[in-house]
Amino acid sequence: MPLLREQDRRQLEEIFAAQLTDPVTLVLFTQHDSPLLIPAQECQTCRETRELLEEVAALSDKIRLEVKDFVRDAAEARQLGVHIIPATIFRGKNKGTLRYFGIPSGYEFSVLVQGIIDVSTGTTRLSAQTREQLAKLSVPVHIQVMVTPT
Repeated sequence: MPLLREQDRRQLEEIFAAQLTDPVTLVLFTQHDSPLLIPAQECQTCRETRELLEEVAALSDKIRLEVKDFVRDAAEARQLGVHIIPATIFRGKNKGTLRYFGIPSGYEFSVLVQGIIDVSTGTTRLSAQTREQLAKLSVPVHIQVMVTPT
């Protein structure tokens, strides 16, 4: 059963067709589906996150989804700063690494959509003042934004 309503899919197709300029790859680190559940190692939202990203990627030929196993691809996960799952890495025209941890559902779904657009176009909606301040930074900065589930 699809997670996105048909009306939402059509609207997203229009948004992506109008706003995506370059290809975007979403790299999802998740866990391998298994019929055996190990409570200490079970990812509560991995399956739903994968399904959601598969649906989103199917809405535009400019969006590609790569699915990685957090355990099997542990070296790559560490290199990309992935320490928990589900984790989505956005690849496109972005300069740094954009990571999203957790399931982008509820209000956070708009963060997923805007992130895809931003890395496709290589731009953000940051104000000129914020851009000026960021340009003054002389060392890499690790920024984390925390949200609560809705």
